Amino acid sequence: MSVPTRTAPAREARLARMAVALVFLTNGALYANVVPRFPQLKAELGLTNAALGSAIAAMPLGALIAGLFAATIIRRFRSARVASLGIVLLAVLVLLVAFAPNVWVLGAVFFAAGALDAIVDVAQNAHGLRVQRIYGRSILNSLHGLWSVGAVLGGLMGSAAAGLALSLPLHLTISAVIFSVVAIFALKFMLPGPDGAVVTSETPAKKGSYSAHAVRMLAVLGVLAACGALVEDAGSSWGALYMRNELLTSAAVAGLAFVALQVAMTAGRLTGDRVVDRFGQRTVVRAGGAIAALGMGLALAFPSVPATLIGFALAGLGTATLVPAAMHSADELPGLPEGVGLTVSSWLLRAGFLLSAPLVGAIADLSSLRIGLLTVVAAGLITVVCSRVLVNRTGEH
Repeated sequence: MSVPTRTAPAREARLARMAVALVFLTNGALYANVVPRFPQLKAELGLTNAALGSAIAAMPLGALIAGLFAATIIRRFRSARVASLGIVLLAVLVLLVAFAPNVWVLGAVFFAAGALDAIVDVAQNAHGLRVQRIYGRSILNSLHGLWSVGAVLGGLMGSAAAGLALSLPLHLTISAVIFSVVAIFALKFMLPGPDGAVVTSETPAKKGSYSAHAVRMLAVLGVLAACGALVEDAGSSWGALYMRNELLTSAAVAGLAFVALQVAMTAGRLTGDRVVDRFGQRTVVRAGGAIAALGMGLALAFPSVPATLIGFALAGLGTATLVPAAMHSADELPGLPEGVGLTVSSWLLRAGFLLSAPLVGAIADLSSLRIGLLTVVAAGLITVVCSRVLVNRTGEH
């Protein structure tokens, strides 16, 4: 079968890749600015671990409710606009965290932010996959790598603000303004036209039917995405608290657990496209799951600040390609209507975030946060088992 001629000019494709990468970066940076301030929020509002975990869980709950409407919204307004302008609205919602007077308002803000973020997430991935089809090779891992760059940047900004005792309203206002400007700038260079405009022989149009095999595969891919969510959430929701309360570090050092995970995840994602092209998704994800489980297991078995930072780093590195692999495989599943695989896998990813925070918080209140973080080890082992559903033919996307 001959490969059809690409319709988009090379320069337009390169600019679109840059633009969608900037959107991924801003998305990663916004929420990450809040993460190192969790100990301060917990102390100021007088929250238990379970209460904070429940408030954080409102974010994926909102995502679960809104996420299934993402495909409809994107078809109506196009992925470029939904992703870029959604970032601006998300920045406003994240800023409202600074003004929450109690756990109920905090949970409500997280709920609204999660609902919007779910739609933005599907939109940016849909646009990234559209650009990837023009390129004819994997670029999605690098886009998720830019999300991780943004998360590292946001985490460092939050850690620095905590160390400088900068007020939370001022800190989050600065963050909102900077990243909103970046997102608006990116919109100018994203691909024009409807999202279904670019279709190749590798990505045939889907029919409006559901096969039983596709549904089963999508469920397993959802489990893989949820495992990736659990590992990321462990760093964002609990890393700083574990360092601060159980290893007795300073506020600035506590934020480095999240930064360590995101730095390693960033490195894994920025190099992930070439590694996946060479060894295949299944091999890379399976090996990564084992690395995450072993690294975090050793860190929890021998607790110290250096061991914990290394453990979070290995967890991030091991699961770096997991979520992009699950999303890409779901989007390419035959036997599903167009856009359903990506939307559902993203929705199940949010389910992982929803269950993770209260689960770890409840375990921590019953025993300790150190025991609660064993869920990261479990996620790595589940990844090893479920990775068999991924494609392992080198160069296939």
